[in-house]
Amino acid sequence: MRRRNRAWLAGAAIVAGVASFINDGTLAQGGRPPDIAGEWRLDQGEDPGQPPAADYLGLALNEAGRLRADTTPESVWGTPEYQCRPHSAPHQWRGVGGARILKELDPVSRDIRGYRVQFMRSLDRPIFLDGRPEPPGYAPHSWSGFSRAEWEGQTLKITTTHLKDGFLKRGGSQTSDMLTMTEYITRHDDIMTILQVVDDPIYLDEPYVLSITYSYDPNAGPSTENCTGNPFAENGGTDRHHVPHFLPGQNSAIGEFIKNENWIPFDAVRGGVKTIYPEYRGVLAGTATAANLTVPVSPSANDVAKRIADQSPRDGQVHVLPVQGNIYMLVADGVNITASIGRDGIAVVNTGSAQMSDKVLAALNELARTTVNAAAPNSCFGASCPSAFGDPAWSSPYFNAFIAAPRPTQGMRYVFNTSASPEHVGGNEKLAAAAAFKRAGGAGGFGGAARDLGTSATIVAHEAVLSAMSSPGGKATPAPTGAWPSDTYFDEFYKLTEYVNGEAVILYHAPAANTDGDSFVFFRHSEVISAGNLLSSISYPLIDTEKGGSIQGVIDGLNGILDIAVAEYRAQGGTWIIPGRGRLSDTADVASYRNMLVMIRDRVRDLKKKGMTLEQVRAARPTLDFDGRYGATTGPWTTDMFLSAVYRSVDQQK
Repeated sequence: MRRRNRAWLAGAAIVAGVASFINDGTLAQGGRPPDIAGEWRLDQGEDPGQPPAADYLGLALNEAGRLRADTTPESVWGTPEYQCRPHSAPHQWRGVGGARILKELDPVSRDIRGYRVQFMRSLDRPIFLDGRPEPPGYAPHSWSGFSRAEWEGQTLKITTTHLKDGFLKRGGSQTSDMLTMTEYITRHDDIMTILQVVDDPIYLDEPYVLSITYSYDPNAGPSTENCTGNPFAENGGTDRHHVPHFLPGQNSAIGEFIKNENWIPFDAVRGGVKTIYPEYRGVLAGTATAANLTVPVSPSANDVAKRIADQSPRDGQVHVLPVQGNIYMLVADGVNITASIGRDGIAVVNTGSAQMSDKVLAALNELARTTVNAAAPNSCFGASCPSAFGDPAWSSPYFNAFIAAPRPTQGMRYVFNTSASPEHVGGNEKLAAAAAFKRAGGAGGFGGAARDLGTSATIVAHEAVLSAMSSPGGKATPAPTGAWPSDTYFDEFYKLTEYVNGEAVILYHAPAANTDGDSFVFFRHSEVISAGNLLSSISYPLIDTEKGGSIQGVIDGLNGILDIAVAEYRAQGGTWIIPGRGRLSDTADVASYRNMLVMIRDRVRDLKKKGMTLEQVRAARPTLDFDGRYGATTGPWTTDMFLSAVYRSVDQQK
C-alpha cells in the first residue's frame, strides 16, 4: 500500500517529538543562544507545500474553512491584485528558494535587537527582539505580520500578529487575517528546525502544527523574484475586475487526485479535526463512525472576537494613527475620521457622531499644534534666519516665536462627507463652526447674492447627501442647517478647485452603493483614500436598499478604489485606504473584501435563480465561510440584514 508523508497519520506524535528535540538541553550550544543568522537551504519541510487541488489531508478544517477552500481556485492568482502577492506567512518557510537570516545590531551595545528574514517570493520579514509593544488593532496588517521574539533557553520563540489573509497550503485551504502564528526556532550544528503553530479559529478547529528543517549552506540563499503585474488576468481574461471562484458544490477537482491514490479514504481528503488523530483509524477500519468519534482537540488560544473589536474600539475615546503624508486616521468611538493636517488648516473626511465632537475637535487641534507649528529648539544663528513672518532676519528678536509661542494653527477649512450616515455627519455643525477665517457671502460679498457662511468651514458632499439631510415642503429637517453641505456635486467625480495642504483632493461618486449618495475621497499626493462605508474590516457593508443602495454598487465602488490605488510592492502598502470602520487597509485588503462580496453576490444570485425565497437562501448559508469574520447575530447590522439587502438588490446590473 502506498504511503504519503502526512500529519494526519500521526500528527500528535510528530509534534511531541519535535518539541522534545527543540528543548533537549543535551544538544544546547553552550550557555548562550545559538547564532541563527546565515544562508539556509530548505531540506525537509514535512509538507510538500504544493499539494493537489482540494487536498486537505492533515488539516483541521472546520465547516467554514472547507467551504472557503472548495470555492477558491488557484486561478485567482492570475488576477491583477493577486499576481504579485508573496507567499502567505504560514507557507513562507516551506516555499522554494531557502531563507536568509540577517542580524540587526544595536550600534552602541552591539546587542542583537532583531532579525530580518528574506525568502524568494516575499518582502523582508522583520523580527523584533527589542521589547516594543504590539501595534493596536486598527493598525495595518502585512504579509509578514508583526513579529516579536524572545529567547527561551536555546530556542527563539516568535509570536506574530497583524497578518493578512492568504493560504495555509497551496491547493485551496485558506487563512483569514485573524490568524496568529507562533514559531520555535533552534539550531543544532548546521541544522535549523522551525516548529510552526498556525492558530486561525475562523477556518480551523485547532491550530495547525508542523516542523520544517533547514541546513546551513553559505552558497545558498534566496534569489529575488521580481514581479510586474499585468492589468489583465494572466489566464487570458480581459475583465480586470473578474473574480474567479466556484459556486458551492461545483469544484470538480474535489477528490480528483485520489483516483490515482485510491487507498486514501475520500472523507479523510476532506480534512477535519477528527481525521488528524490516531483515533481516526477506527473509522478507517469500520469499527467507529466519525460522528461518534471523540478526539482530544487542542483549543485555540486566539480570541478572534476581541481581535475584531480591537480594530474598531467602541470606548468613547479618540485614537490617532499617523498614516502617510499629511494624513492621520482618527478612531472616534469606533468610527474612522480621515484628517489632513497642514499649514493651510485642517480638512476632515466625515466628522463622527455628534456626542464625540468635542473630543474629535480637541484631538484635531492637538495634532495641528504638535505637527504644524510645534514649539522647537532654535536651530539657526545670525541675520539670515527665518523670522516668524518668513523673511530673513536676526534670530534673537523672533526667538520666543519658535521656542515658546509659535503661530496658532489655521483651524478647520474643509469637511468632506462620504454619505449622510449619522456617524459621518453627526459632528458637521460643530466641526465646521471651528473654522478660523471668514468665508465670502452676505451683503459684504457678491452683492448679497450668496448667503453669509460666516466662519464656517466648507462642507462638500454629493448632492444626494444634501437631499437626505434637508427636507422639502416645510417638514422638520433630519439635520440642522449648519451641518448641511455648502458645496455639492452631481457628476462621477469632483475635483476641489484648490490644493489643500499641498495636494489635490478628489471626491469620486459611488452610485447605488451603500446608498445613492456615497463617495470616496482621494488625497492625491499623500496617496491615501478615505473609503467611507464602502469598506469595513469589522462587518459586512451596510446596504440601505430603501435609499438606493445595492450589492453591485458597493462592488463597483471598491473596484473604483482598486482602479486608482497602487501598491508599493508585492501587493502591499503604497496607497493606503481608510475604511469607515476598522483597521487601516491597502489594495490587498480591498481586493479581498471585494472578492468576498462577489462570491456572496454570485451565490445568492444562483440560489435566487433556482426559485429560493429569502428564508430559503438564509437557510442555505451562502455567507458561511465569512460569517466568523464579518457576520453578526445582534446589533445594528446583522448577517440576516445584509443577506436581505443582497437578495433584494442582487438582480441589479452595472
